[in-house]
Amino acid sequence: MERRLLSGDEAVAAAAADGGVHLGTGYPGTPSTEILEAFSALRGRAQWAPNEKVALEVGLGAAFAGARAIVTMKHVGLNVAADPLFTAAYTGVSGALVVVAADDPGMASSQNEQDSRRYAVAAGLPMLEPADSQEAYDLALAALELSQRWQLPVILRMTTRVCHSKSIVVRRSRSAPAQVPRFRRDVAARVMIPAYARPAHLRLRKKLESLQAWAETAPLAVWREGDGKLGIVANGVTARHAREAAPGASLLELKLVHPLPLEKIRAFAASVERCVVLEEGDPVIADAVRAAGIAVEAKAPAFRFGELDVPRVRRILARDLSPEPEAPKGKPPQLCEACPYHPVYSTLKKLGCIVAGDIGCYTLGVLPPYEGMDTCVAMGASLGVGLGLRHVLPEEDARKVVSIIGDSTFVHTGLNGLVEMVYNPPPTGHVLVVLDNGTTAMTGQQEHPGTGRTLDHAPTGKLSIEGLARALGVTNVDVVDPIADPAGFERLLADRLARRELSVVVARRPCILAAADIRKYEKAAAAAGCAACPEVENV
Repeated sequence: MERRLLSGDEAVAAAAADGGVHLGTGYPGTPSTEILEAFSALRGRAQWAPNEKVALEVGLGAAFAGARAIVTMKHVGLNVAADPLFTAAYTGVSGALVVVAADDPGMASSQNEQDSRRYAVAAGLPMLEPADSQEAYDLALAALELSQRWQLPVILRMTTRVCHSKSIVVRRSRSAPAQVPRFRRDVAARVMIPAYARPAHLRLRKKLESLQAWAETAPLAVWREGDGKLGIVANGVTARHAREAAPGASLLELKLVHPLPLEKIRAFAASVERCVVLEEGDPVIADAVRAAGIAVEAKAPAFRFGELDVPRVRRILARDLSPEPEAPKGKPPQLCEACPYHPVYSTLKKLGCIVAGDIGCYTLGVLPPYEGMDTCVAMGASLGVGLGLRHVLPEEDARKVVSIIGDSTFVHTGLNGLVEMVYNPPPTGHVLVVLDNGTTAMTGQQEHPGTGRTLDHAPTGKLSIEGLARALGVTNVDVVDPIADPAGFERLLADRLARRELSVVVARRPCILAAADIRKYEKAAAAAGCAACPEVENV
């Protein structure tokens, strides 16, 4: 058996390789990004999708054919994938489908602290949660087996701490894929019209009942005997903190967080004088356990925010509600000195624009010296929010509104906003600036459909942002290099703001951190003569 020091993300990738996964797909997002990159490095078939919804649909299609598939995303990506996720619980799968959702308690690199365990409950899907890299490996393999056994998608919930921390992992022998993919027609199970969906929902609930009964004796709830005065029910990395904070306490460590082994929890709680549920984020487990009539303590609301660690766990157990010490202030992130976004934000500030922003490196333009962003909600939201502002503001203010979006984010969920802009144009028109730096920069320079390269940087079809805008009927479409001609960019933006027309300005300049690699990839593609990969100028 091989022993290696792996991050949680790398451990999941190793499990996918060893578990016979046919296809891995997803959208890059910290802290989940490295899973597919590591899977590709292990010679697994891995690919980036335009967004998480498409990734899940591709994975579901593979699982319909009897294949094993893994789909990766960060927690907010699960929102994008939620539409097919809920119905996939009804259709089930023929092979195996594991959805890896990486939560971000404390918001190290996210816009919210959403708890993905809520999705497992709402969609009616099993969810596993590891505490370290070894468990990430073991539970990813277990998720594949559970998915195949119950013919359901299984969610593997990770957190930033588990994704990026490293520990020793012992790998098993690599197994062959469970079966050769083959499509078998089953209309009643796969076509969710109401007549078929109603019995499918009943089948789902029966599967969950069976899963819950199995969970009571499965090795996914580890009971560690200790002092009968204190018992702790915990999941994920919090269970590790609990063992250090209260080494003498009894501990029930939950690795299957939905459905819960309620009778096992009931017996555990009855065996101790005081039973406390420790969990990061929302009181998901505590609420479910107390709803079942089991007497447990939940953490105080103040500990719902941010990551838990050993000192915070000690405070929870001591019922210490005194103000927590402030975390030391670190250096705020900033745009790279040679970032091509500098002249863009300088111009936006100079022209007094109202900026509807988006998710990516360019979000840092909200910080000094530019303070050049007024809203930032979700991937692709810049267009809808900007259009809403244009529709209702007095004309003098409406004409100052600009939507800012990155190239990867535009492909992710900006396309529908562009269609909305053409379909319901504001009376004053609108201006969209696409900051095209040729990569998905914030998560580590990953590829996307607009780069013309696949996950492993091989040449493929390339989406043209400006070609798409022209095909949709945008009146003014311009491509500029804001670094080469900052004055020209300022004149262009001022002119487009003055018009009562729709405008798309593609500010194109490679990310300074990715530029050398991009030149290398393009040179390799030219040498290979990639005539089969045309750029899509008109859609």
